[in-house]
Amino acid sequence: MSDPALSTTEPVDAELRGRVQRGIEEVLPRILKIELADIPENACFFEDLGLTSAGTVDLVLEIEEELDIQVDIEHLGVDDLRSIGSLTDYVAGHIVDED
Repeated sequence: MSDPALSTTEPVDAELRGRVQRGIEEVLPRILKIELADIPENACFFEDLGLTSAGTVDLVLEIEEELDIQVDIEHLGVDDLRSIGSLTDYVAGHIVDED
């Protein structure tokens, strides 16, 4: 049985997904402390961009702040942190309804 406070039961809205991806692309250079040109959605955080495991926590916190959202990170797994696309899908599908 799913938790009604989570928006994971509904399909991910394309507009929300785009907003999340833009938020990640905005926050990522601050976390990595480098300038980034066009970042492909399939860029791997660890291998391609050099993100550390500690940096992933900072990244999620910064995304929450940038987009003024809360994300259910309880089920966030390694596969969700593989690429910008996978994290975008996770965040867009696991926003906590604060109502």
